[in-house]
This record gives sequence, C-alpha cells and structure tokens, in this order.
Amino acid sequence: MSAVIDLSSGYTIRDKDLLERLAQAKPIVRDVVTRECEQIQAKRDNRAALSTIKRRRVQTADLFREEKGASRDDLQHIHSVLAICSLPYTRQDISVREWERKQGDMKLLVQAGKLMDPTGNWVEQPLPFGSRSRLILLHTCSEAIRTKSATIEIEDSLSGFMKAMGLQVTGGKNGSLNSFKQQINALAACSMTFGFFNGKQSSTMSAKPFKKIDVFYMKDPAQPPLWPSQITFSPEFFDTLAKHALPVNMHAVRAFSGSARKLDIIFWLGFRIRGEGITRISWEALAEQFGEGYARLDNFKRDFVREIAEIKEVFEKLPVRFSDTGIEVSHSVSEVLAIPTKGRKA
Repeated sequence: MSAVIDLSSGYTIRDKDLLERLAQAKPIVRDVVTRECEQIQAKRDNRAALSTIKRRRVQTADLFREEKGASRDDLQHIHSVLAICSLPYTRQDISVREWERKQGDMKLLVQAGKLMDPTGNWVEQPLPFGSRSRLILLHTCSEAIRTKSATIEIEDSLSGFMKAMGLQVTGGKNGSLNSFKQQINALAACSMTFGFFNGKQSSTMSAKPFKKIDVFYMKDPAQPPLWPSQITFSPEFFDTLAKHALPVNMHAVRAFSGSARKLDIIFWLGFRIRGEGITRISWEALAEQFGEGYARLDNFKRDFVREIAEIKEVFEKLPVRFSDTGIEVSHSVSEVLAIPTKGRKA
C-alpha cells in the first residue's frame, strides 16, 4: 500500500494502519478521515523526531494523562532517608573515602569500604555514585518490600529491571552490566551514617545497606566479576525500610533513569508533598543538597528551574512554584506524582 499525500496540506500519510483506515473509509467521509489521519501522522512524526529523553517524557505524560500507569502495580520503593539526602552524582577518585550531604537538620555520611577478592586481599571500592546506584537501591528496596525478605535474588531480577527502565543490557568491560556490577559492589562495601540535630540535641544512626554479598571472579583478571546471585540487606537498614519506604512511580523513574539529579528530585518531592501546608526551601539549602559540581549559585538555579520544568512535563499538577528566595512545595495528594491511594490495585 503506497503513501497518500493530502493535497490540501501536502502532508504524507504513510503508516500502514492509517493507510488501511483511509482505504476503508467511505467516499462521503474520506475528507474527514484524511484530515484525522494527517493529524495522527504529524503527531507521530513529531514524536519520532524528538530525542530519546524528550520522547520518554512525552510518552510518560500521555500515559498519566490517560489515567494509565498509576496503579499499585506500577510502584517501586526507596528508603525515605535516601529521598532526603543523596549519594554523589559523579565518580569520585578512589582516594576519596567519605561523602557528606546535608538537608535541613539531617546529614548523611557515606564511607567507602572494601570487599575481599578470591586471593584473600581486601580491595578498596569507590563511593557509589550516579543514576546506576540509585536504580540499584530502588530495585533492591522494591524487591525487599515486595517479597517481605531482606535477601534479594538479584542475578535475574536486575537484568529485567534494567530492561524495564529502558536501558540496554550490554556485556563486556564497558557494557551497562559491568557498570551496574561496579555500583552493586560499591554499595555493598559502603557504610552510611545518618545524623539528626536541632540545636539542643542530636542522634546518630549507622547502617550498611547490605549485610552480605557474594562476588565471583573470572579466572582471567581482565574479565569483570560475575553477577552476585543474592544480596542481603543489613537488619538495621531492612527494619527501617519496612517502616519508611517511599513509593515512586516506575514509569516516571524510567523517563528520568539517566539523570541522578532528576531521580533525586523526584524522590525528594515525593517526601516533601506529604508535609503539612507549604514547605519553603532556600536556594542555598537546595544547592547544599542538589548542587554538586556547581561553583556558582546562579548557574545551579538556572539548571534546577529547567530540571523542575522537565519533571513537570510528566507530572503536570506538581504543586511547586519558585520565588526569589527559593522553592515552595505545597502539601498535596500522592496522585500528583502518579502514586495511587492505598487500596487501588488497577
């Protein structure tokens, strides 16, 4: 079936389903059907011309607008403390062994650790960083909530999760699988210390995310280690996860899976909208939490406004507004982040 050109607009209708629809249209309504097919073809062509990242945002927004993709089955979970204070965005040199983040009256200290190799030597691991580390924590926290178990079968489930996030699953030294393995090792080796203070008193809680990981190495040292088959959360982390799991829509995560900062902002907004009234956060406080890599506050403000705008393309009713002094987040229902109320299954 050959393409049809709408002579009134000069637009080519060429998709097979649209051509079949035109062929089946009765003469009396053919002009109307032609215009409808032209509009559909134009929309498809415009979307195809978008970058992959932009296209994902548009597709996710369409999904939510049609009230799809927002059931309990579409949820993942992250520990709420990781929605408040975050990991590094960029790779830190192996000599950097500590990372600190502050948000309000809370601080997170991440300390890099070591794992044992097959010869009995301790091998320093880097600090976990980037979108991969966040996706791993999201996946493992979600699996722990789903199975009600601290031990996660990760060998097969993580590959499936990567595909669900729209990531290519590639092998080899520079493949996506190896980058995920490196972040699993970094997370398994690190320890996290959470500090809370209010000027009168303070409290400190320390926990390793994972209690146990088995890493298998190839005989050829140039080959990357194999997947661990299981990961076990530490009792401290698992117990608090069960009480403080924050739901996140998996389609939104997929739309922003390549950006660690945007993932952090989505997690953070999920925590903030649950507060009472309006929460106001200064630009300086926002930069403390999200401003890694920025030497100038005005550059951070410019990019943060743009990133919020991109997130609002997906969550159109996001209760966020900017002021000269910072950002205002209003209390709202979870549905503004495509998170259904409890009890809604589909």
